Amino acid sequence: MTGTTDDETILRALLDRWKSAVDAHQPERVAALFTEDAIFQGLHPYSVGRQGVADYYASQPPGMTAEYRVLETRRPAENLVLGYLDVTFSFTDRPALTVKLSTLATRTGHEWHLGHYQVSHLDEGA
Repeated sequence: MTGTTDDETILRALLDRWKSAVDAHQPERVAALFTEDAIFQGLHPYSVGRQGVADYYASQPPGMTAEYRVLETRRPAENLVLGYLDVTFSFTDRPALTVKLSTLATRTGHEWHLGHYQVSHLDEGA
């Protein structure tokens, strides 16, 4: 992985809170981890802002959990950390789904939030 340990630490601190809120099926708590104007692209049409994030996670089935692995990090600017990850979403009633996730963590003041989140479901057989 390319990037610094500090960058990965920043990303993991934020994504551990994201995972905890996703696993607990708490969409408002997930949304609070995003910037007010976050661009969010799950596997449905994109949205902008926290309400779109909350609506997306509210539509997910109870019992869905997430596991992630950081593949790459970059620091394009002092207050930005770019992350590229593998994420596996597990469900109680269907097979798990593994996706690629690109995120951009943004620092405002002393806090980090997700300003961009984009999921890609790649066909591994192609």
